[in-house]
Amino acid sequence: MKNIFLTGLAGFIGSKTAAQLAEMGFNVIGIDNLNDYYDVRIKHHRLDILKKYENIHFKQIDIENYDALYNHLKNNQIDAIINLAARAGVPYSMKNPFIYNSTNSTGTLNLLESARQLGIKKIVLASTSSLYAGQKMPFSEDLPVNTPISPYAASKKAAEVMAYTYHFLFDLDVTVLRYFTVYGTVGRPDMSIFRFIKWIDEAKPLVLYGNGSQSRDFTYVEDIAAGTIKALKEVGYEIINLGGGQNPISLNTMIDTIEKHLGKKANIDYQPFVKTDMMETWADISKAKRLLDWQPTVGFDEGMKNTIEWHIKNRDWIKDIIV
Repeated sequence: MKNIFLTGLAGFIGSKTAAQLAEMGFNVIGIDNLNDYYDVRIKHHRLDILKKYENIHFKQIDIENYDALYNHLKNNQIDAIINLAARAGVPYSMKNPFIYNSTNSTGTLNLLESARQLGIKKIVLASTSSLYAGQKMPFSEDLPVNTPISPYAASKKAAEVMAYTYHFLFDLDVTVLRYFTVYGTVGRPDMSIFRFIKWIDEAKPLVLYGNGSQSRDFTYVEDIAAGTIKALKEVGYEIINLGGGQNPISLNTMIDTIEKHLGKKANIDYQPFVKTDMMETWADISKAKRLLDWQPTVGFDEGMKNTIEWHIKNRDWIKDIIV
């Protein structure tokens, strides 16, 4: 493979994946619609970082626009597609479920149909651990995830199912990756780690839904990007977890870790637990180890230290970012 078509180039995971691909010698044909779901200055900052790579080529296109998407794929000799463009986050999906369906479900269909028409045989599709709500842990890929509890999770499930249909009917090779709570440098300002670091650093109230006992299988973004690239391997059709592979870490522990590295204390504003939130996530990553020869390399404390150091280095402009 030489030419990789990567959607969501300006996104948190997309920008890291593009950089790693470029450093490995791939040509990255990247697109992003640069929507304003969160402060677009973060997205432009990521694109600025990627400008140093001559083998990353960006164009502003929305995967919901089939004609523009198809034509851009047609005009480049694409060997594989990595679809990281998505509407992410559970809470906002309850406010605007339509955009989640049109981006995550219809947008994925647009990519699958374009690939079929153009003879592109490999697709990597980003999915989510949110599908495992209510299941026994650690979460393994063979669990029956048929009852998503948010429009976000439902839209991702729809994308997975449609991808299988295209594999079955048209022999597309598809790797579906279920990501577990990704964090790291240049992160998303709608996610808790970005917000918590910013609020603690600026001595603002830290809004915490529930008592902080909720726990997550935090996974460092550079590890996620590396696993995403390994997923370009021919597998037929497989769903694979990418997670931290360690015992879940509570939000209270996460807050303690931020306090330690910042040298500041949090002023916590406790709010009621949100119904769509999951109490705990924990990935079984044995399949990723077996099929992709992948496992995470960055532990939580090291990853948090890197993330906080990036925040401190960039706090002059991060202070204006809306969270």
